[in-house]
Amino acid sequence: MSAPAASSSPIPSGGKVCTSFPEILMLGEFVFGGLVWILVASTRVEFAADQGWVMFVSVFCFVITTLLLILYMAGVQNSSAAWTAVDVFDHFISAMFYLSSAVLEASDTRFILINRNQKNFRINIAATVFAFVATLLCTIHGIMSIVRWKSSS
Repeated sequence: MSAPAASSSPIPSGGKVCTSFPEILMLGEFVFGGLVWILVASTRVEFAADQGWVMFVSVFCFVITTLLLILYMAGVQNSSAAWTAVDVFDHFISAMFYLSSAVLEASDTRFILINRNQKNFRINIAATVFAFVATLLCTIHGIMSIVRWKSSS
């Protein structure tokens, strides 16, 4: 009598997380999300609510991406097939959040250009570009996760 087969997930575990596509995009999300967080925190904007939203999005997505990366490396996704759906949901929510924060940051950057504050302008341009890059990475990861989810079911 053989032991029952362990549930297997299409999401890799261990070190393969850092070398497989689309999980390798999580490293880019981690880096660019962290850069948005750092750059927005280092500047002043005229609209505190906009800066608060951008900070919330960057910190929230940074923490969730870090948590998922650690959990995937630990192999918890092998215990249930629902982790693939969690991966899809997380990346589309992150993409929508980053897109909204990138648009707000771009709007605030345009306002800073009008006020002629060059230091804050340059910092906000970098934060805007990195927010759009994070949006792109989350969107690509979400699409590839849907493809993986549908092919595994």
